[in-house]
Amino acid sequence: MNIEELRDFCLSLKAVTESTPFDEITLVFKVGGKIFTLANIDDFQSFNVKCNPILAEELREKYHSVTAGYHMNKKHWNTINVTNNELSEEELKYWIKHSYDLVVEQLPQKIKIMENLI
Repeated sequence: MNIEELRDFCLSLKAVTESTPFDEITLVFKVGGKIFTLANIDDFQSFNVKCNPILAEELREKYHSVTAGYHMNKKHWNTINVTNNELSEEELKYWIKHSYDLVVEQLPQKIKIMENLI
């Protein structure tokens, strides 16, 4: 997966916005105003996704490409390295969608209605 494929997939999900709120190189994807994925645009080697804490630990133990979220809450975020081809595109998309679903699930009902997420 490259940065364009990541961007296309994230933007294919309902009510997703993209921005660079931290600096010019960190691309952030949000749903309902909450981050679910972010990546470095200039040097795309990995991306961060939110993850169920139990699953996050399991993935870190199973794959060398999955580590605790860089600059994120280590309990709830994973960094996924995409440079060594250990992971399939389907797995990467699944984890992005899992992150998206976790964020949507936690959004207030009012936001879900406004964003047509229910």
